[in-house]
Amino acid sequence: MAREVRVGIIGCGGIANGKHMPSLSKLENVKMVAFCDIIKERAEKAAKDYGVEGAKVYTDYKEMIEKEDLEVVHVCTPNKSHSPISVYAMEHDCHVMCEKPMAKTYADAQKMLEAHKRTGKKLTIGYQNRFRPDSLTMKRACESGELGEIYYAKGHAIRRRAVPTWGVFLNEEEQGGGPLIDIGTHALDLTLWMMDNYKPVSVKGSVYKKLGDQTETGNAWGDWDPKEYTVEDSAFGFITMENGATIVLESSWALNTLDVKEAKCTLCGTKAGADMEKELRINKVEYGKQVTKEFNLEAGGVAFFDGASSDPAEIEAWQWIDAVINDKEPTVKPEQAIVVTQILEAIYESAKTGKEVILK
Repeated sequence: MAREVRVGIIGCGGIANGKHMPSLSKLENVKMVAFCDIIKERAEKAAKDYGVEGAKVYTDYKEMIEKEDLEVVHVCTPNKSHSPISVYAMEHDCHVMCEKPMAKTYADAQKMLEAHKRTGKKLTIGYQNRFRPDSLTMKRACESGELGEIYYAKGHAIRRRAVPTWGVFLNEEEQGGGPLIDIGTHALDLTLWMMDNYKPVSVKGSVYKKLGDQTETGNAWGDWDPKEYTVEDSAFGFITMENGATIVLESSWALNTLDVKEAKCTLCGTKAGADMEKELRINKVEYGKQVTKEFNLEAGGVAFFDGASSDPAEIEAWQWIDAVINDKEPTVKPEQAIVVTQILEAIYESAKTGKEVILK
């Protein structure tokens, strides 16, 4: 990774400041040269904190892309605008890292995938949980065949009371939904990736808004405003795959449960099972006895590089820029991410109609 990569940031809010810009700043050959946000002050602050000397500030992403000589654009905006911004950037010769989910709707995600294929520009989606030590180790176990055929799995994205009360998280029009599209998307991505199975045929979903109108909520980030709460507080999906495998997806921001786990999955195969309790466990039968194997994930590097950091966000940024420089496929492929969006949309549709959704 020797040469310089010029990067533009579109959307300078929470996820840009919490993940994208700090991670990119750790890479010496990355130069963040332009920042765009509809609130100019946020772009100015980002430029001051993370930009090169003389970094430019914009409030119009099209103007930024047209005026600046950018190789890479990071799209860190609300879900509704992921698709138009990503498509525009690829059509103007930029590789795109788009924050999860791929898009608000499956139709919008299809536009992104089509632009990626038509322009030849790289496109990846910000599913950084793939780069955690437990995820990488579980993936190796799956690829080695240790689990055998994985025919049943669960994706977990359950919070007891952790509703994000800032930005547009509670706005269905901007985001497309609540916990399902926000954190359920991570759990589903992990599950599909572990199974290496991207052929869903049917989806049945249940979506609930049972707690969003309550006050004195005990929420981790303070009480939410019920008038602004236009999304679900929990959602659940039952997904059948083409090969007969079954996936159960559970998600919540607010649910009366103590069984809390987020961005994790449980896998059941013909040879063994695996889950992310106590970091990572594999269960199997050996010599006629039930065995549970646990992993020490503190030691050793990761599959991508031997750098000092084990931060998933930093590994995500490293492998993405490496893919751009060395013309490789990024770890998260748009052909995979679009299936996540397809299934999430089907869960919402099934809950709305009360019927199973058959996917073509």
